[in-house]
Formats: sequence, C-alpha cells, structure tokens
Amino acid sequence: MGSASSVLTQYDIEEVQEHCSNLFSQQEIVSLYQRFCQLDRNAKGFISADEFLSVPEFAMNPLSQRLLKMVDGLNFKDFVAFLSAFSGKATTQQKIEFIFKVYDSDNNGKVSFNDILEVLRDLSGSFMSDEQREKVLRQVLQEAGYSKESYLVLDDFIKVLGRSGLKMEVEVPVD
Repeated sequence: MGSASSVLTQYDIEEVQEHCSNLFSQQEIVSLYQRFCQLDRNAKGFISADEFLSVPEFAMNPLSQRLLKMVDGLNFKDFVAFLSAFSGKATTQQKIEFIFKVYDSDNNGKVSFNDILEVLRDLSGSFMSDEQREKVLRQVLQEAGYSKESYLVLDDFIKVLGRSGLKMEVEVPVD
C-alpha cells in the first residue's frame, strides 16, 4: 500500500478505515487512494510538500505553509487520517484537535499569543495592521478569560471552540 502501482486490498481498506476512526466509507477510501497515487508522482509511497503544493486549492490556502509542516512525508494511512478532520462525520472535538495542531506550529502542546497572531497574520494578510490584529486578539482572549500572557492548551481550545458548531468539510470524490 502506498506506491502508485499497488492496489488496495480489502484488508488495506479496513485498516485505513480503522486508522481514521471510520470517518470515511470504503468507497471514499478507494477514491482517496486514487487521489493519493496521483499526487505521489514518483510512486515513493508518501507525498512530499512539493507534491501537496500541486493541488491548487491547497497552494492558495493562506495557511498552506503551516499545513505543509503537518503533511510533508505522509503515507496513505496518515494522508487519510489528516483529511479525516474535514469529514462531515468528524466530531467537533476531532476538528478542534486539528485546528489546535495548526496553531501549535512548534508542537509544544501550547498555543501562545504569538502563535495565534501568526495565524491571524497568515489569514488577514495586508488587510489588517499588526496593531489591529493585536488589539482584536487581546480583546477576544480577554472576553474568553485569557490574557496576552496566557498559553492555551488543547482543553482551552475545546472550551472556547466547542460550542461554535465548526464546519470543516471537504468533498471526497466518489467516482
């Protein structure tokens, strides 16, 4: 499993399904495997950052550089696990855990004021000044009971975002 020339067996499909908490059907996994093989141009069994950037929607995403750190070198099972956060079947907690990983770029299990500020900078570009971003972020943190000096851990993210009704869905082509 993983090289473009190989074929998924029923066992492989079930193993991937289990690995991604059954958030994708078997047909969706087959479709994702076909897409994975298209992206894995050198049939190495994993997708590089450059190969991910060949997806226009990914390359245009303002958070693409952060996401690249998460996806560079993924094999097929991990590729599906990465995409599972975008499944309509994913729980709010699974989605929040994914968002937390995007913000926690240094993987220390904590998100600082500056981590959030960097994401805001990526998302807002030149539409906001650094001063405007800092002011907005300080206000949002204060309203949630945190300060600029606070470090947010995953439980904080779950507390703050858990009631937000997150929508992070990606269409999985089922041909």
